[in-house]
Parts: sequence; structure tokens; C-alpha cells
Amino acid sequence: MDWSAYISQLGALSVLIVICVIFAVIEPAFVSPRNLFNVLRQVSIYGLLAVGMTFVILTRGIDLSVGSLLALSGLVAAAVYKGGTGLLSAGTAGQAEGYGLWTAIGAAVGVGLLGGLLQGLAITQLKVPPFIVTLGGLTAFRGAALLFSGGQPISTFTDEYKFWGQGMIGPVPVPVIIFLSFAALAFIVLRYTRYGRHVYAIGGNPEAARLSGLNVNAITLSVYVITGFFAGLSGFLLSSRLNSAEQVAGVGYELTVIAGVVIGGTSLFGGEGGIFGTVIGILLIGVLSNGLTLMNVSPYWQQIVVGLIIVFAVYLDQLVKRRQ
Repeated sequence: MDWSAYISQLGALSVLIVICVIFAVIEPAFVSPRNLFNVLRQVSIYGLLAVGMTFVILTRGIDLSVGSLLALSGLVAAAVYKGGTGLLSAGTAGQAEGYGLWTAIGAAVGVGLLGGLLQGLAITQLKVPPFIVTLGGLTAFRGAALLFSGGQPISTFTDEYKFWGQGMIGPVPVPVIIFLSFAALAFIVLRYTRYGRHVYAIGGNPEAARLSGLNVNAITLSVYVITGFFAGLSGFLLSSRLNSAEQVAGVGYELTVIAGVVIGGTSLFGGEGGIFGTVIGILLIGVLSNGLTLMNVSPYWQQIVVGLIIVFAVYLDQLVKRRQ
């Protein structure tokens, strides 16, 4: 048996199954439908961000700004929905003189797209490394969120707004449906379209891709726009779920998202991986957190466990490459 091929393709899924079995034996409440749907709801925001991050990492890039851009997008969506700026809307109940739900969603997504576009242009046109550009974006977008809101949250939305983060369609939470729908769409794009093949080609060898006629700058720019889109959408969904948009939302999300993508088998060196592995990686982190919480394990230990898993996942990635 080719263990390197097995690890690269099904390793994360096997670990997820084993962990689920262990938690089910130790804590039977873990496998209750209510708890399982709760896990899916908890990981849906991370999952949406991870879908976008997969595109970026496949091209040998990185985006450290998704958490900050999420916070800014959520605040803009809340302010548009309730009317006025963040300062004028803070603390008001219900919907005052807002501009409607779909306008608010469009505003959040628009902010995300603009943030991704600006970072993509800095990377492709100014030739600044993605790590530096998005590290600056992490700080800049968080500062913009603070400036926009004046340090105050925007809260208390109508049921129409809250439905997207708290509602259910049958037994399934709405954010879960949105996450899985976009994950399926991204899977199709990467697996079966010409654009997807171009993304893999650039991650595998940018120079060879350029010599073969691909517009490397345009495709690189597009993946940061895609990540911005998912950050904007996630900002709206998170504010809907929490019934509050805050300038501190999304702190540390970028680390969890990158961890999920890497654990799922997408190589930090580009060109290898995919959406299916990303979904498994995000679920693995969510299941670990939920199961350890049910077992009353300290959150501090949970962070240590996730950190060790990240290191081990990267080690396996390098081991597989050497084996192949």
C-alpha cells in the first residue's frame, strides 16, 4: 500500500472518523443530532473563510486579514441595515431608517470584495509579498472597523436579519446550508473548470504557468477577490448569528482558517489540495473543540492540541512530498 498517497488523500478524514468514534464512546451526548448540528453551525463561518483561503493557498499565497475584513464587513452591513453610520446606529433598537436586508448583504460583500481587490493589486502590481500585504491588511481593516464604529457595537436586529445566522430550514441551520452550498460550488470550480486548473498550475510552478500563456497576475488577483467575498459574506452571517456587529469580531479567525486548510491537505507551498480536504480539516477542528468542551477540558489545552495538529499536518505534508 502506498501510505504517502493514502495520507495525502484520506489522512484527515480517517483522523476525523477516529476522533468522532472516541468522543462518542466517552461522551454519548456528542452524537446527538442537536450537538452535531451545533458543531456544523459553529464551523460554518470558519468554513466559508476556509473555502476562500483554499484558493489563495493553492496559488502559494496567504491571507492574514480575513478576520479583520470580516469585522469591518459585518459593521458595514449592520449600519446599512439600521440606517446611518456605525456611530449613529449603535444602541438603537430594531430597524430605524435602514436600506433593507439585501442592500446590507450587498454592502458587506462589497466591502469584502474591495478589500480583497486592494490587497490583490498590491501583491500583483506592487510585487509586495502576500504575507506582508495581508499582515498590513489585518491591522488596517481592524483599524477601519474601530474608526467606523467608534469602538461601539451595533446590535439588536429584526428577525429578518437574524434568520440568516440563527434560522433553520427543517433541522438544518441556515449558515450550514450556505457553507456547504458554497463549498460544493468551489469544489466544482476547482475540479472541473479551466479556471480551477489554472489556479493549480500557478501554485505548482508560477513561471511555467506564465510561459505557457496564463495571465498569472489576473488569476492571482482573482483569488484574493474571492477570499474578500467570503470574508464579507461571513461578516454579515456572524453579525446575524450573534445579533451584534462588533469591531473585535473575527479576532484570531485567520489562524483557525489556515489551520483547517492545511490540516485538510492543502499544501502551503501551493498546487496541491482542494475543497473536500478543507471541509474535513475545518470539521476536524470543530469536532475537537466541541468534544473536548463536552469532556470539560480547559480551552487552553484545546489551543495547544490544535497547534500541535497544525505542526503535525505540515510535517506529514513534507513527509509525503519526500516520499513521492
